[in-house]
Amino acid sequence: MRFKITAVLVLALALMLNGCAGMNGTGTSAQKELTAPAPNVQKLIDKFQLDMVDYAYVKQAIGNGTHGGATAKLIDARPNKKFLTATIPSSINIPDTQIDQYIGQLDNVAKDTEIIVYCGGWKCGKSPKLAGHLQKLGYTDVKLYQAGMPEWASRDYIEVGLPVVKAALEKDSALLMDARPRKKYLASTIPGAIYMYDVELDRLSSRFPVNKNEAIIAFCGGYKCDKSHIVANKLIAEGYTDVRVFAAGLPGWKKAGLATTGGGAAAKPAKKEAVAEAKFIEGIKVGEDEGTVDGEWYYAKLQNGNLPDNSVLVDVRGPEDFAAGHIPGAINVKAGDLTAMQLAAKLPEDKISIFVCGSGARAMEAYFKLKDAGKDVSKVMYFDANVSCVTGNNCEIEVNEPLGL
Repeated sequence: MRFKITAVLVLALALMLNGCAGMNGTGTSAQKELTAPAPNVQKLIDKFQLDMVDYAYVKQAIGNGTHGGATAKLIDARPNKKFLTATIPSSINIPDTQIDQYIGQLDNVAKDTEIIVYCGGWKCGKSPKLAGHLQKLGYTDVKLYQAGMPEWASRDYIEVGLPVVKAALEKDSALLMDARPRKKYLASTIPGAIYMYDVELDRLSSRFPVNKNEAIIAFCGGYKCDKSHIVANKLIAEGYTDVRVFAAGLPGWKKAGLATTGGGAAAKPAKKEAVAEAKFIEGIKVGEDEGTVDGEWYYAKLQNGNLPDNSVLVDVRGPEDFAAGHIPGAINVKAGDLTAMQLAAKLPEDKISIFVCGSGARAMEAYFKLKDAGKDVSKVMYFDANVSCVTGNNCEIEVNEPLGL
């Protein structure tokens, strides 16, 4: 009889333990992590007959991570505040509850463009709702990354907005890394940022934090600049777990009226301009910084379509970026993949070559690649400006201030 009672007690204990296997430390049922859409979300997916893509597909679709460097248009359907806090690189924001307010961002996007919509994960219905709305507007290639931000943030670096960077600086809660060339870094950067030029990562990687969980924010010359994304990818490959990119970069920081390390020198260029005699080389006005064409002078020529016949504009970005939009009349030479000798051989001997890119950084690199290798740069200049071109090569150009170095 005693044996039977013991056996019953053992069986009851086993049942209790099995019952507790689905309990968390607080004694409540632990929710299983979803790996498929919740039922209500699946109904929306079926209703709009949406194709779903995975992390690997999205990783390839974002290209170099820049706004303009992606092969598909990524759209974050979450509220704007969440978007500014963290989003997938290259994304734009169209909250599903404010579509009319944000849809203008797609005015110049062709209806057959591949669009990938996402939101807050498997339970989030915002992305299929927005995807369905886009289909009604005539967009024919709308896909769904339903795993969304939760999966992406657990596996890769994220893009953040100005509020995050401001808070990080105020609270000293993240390490800021400036991925631009040293001359630009020395001239002006976000206070507290360290120099982390993407071209010199092998040498500079010893400056990476010992703590792999340290929050890191990389930035460079704006939405068209891929240098911060290169740094971010390097950090992720090295095992860092909290990596972010401030895609608006230093231009976005300055546009918000925030202080930089170069703030005290802002008046110097104006004084020099007032007393210095303008210098021209074969009819092209020379800028204040070494190797530059005078930015405002050249910009005026571009606006008037009155570029000197003895010059050629050389876009030094990759062919994908060039195809996505470039200044009309420019030719494409991807300078980053070439040696100084190879680059020099691709430039016309009878014209002055003026390098241009998305933020001025790669154009500067190309110029100094030639100069530092001892090549003749008497017929080479670079245009230091932020250039954003969309379909049809409609370009917005903002000339950068002289570095004064």
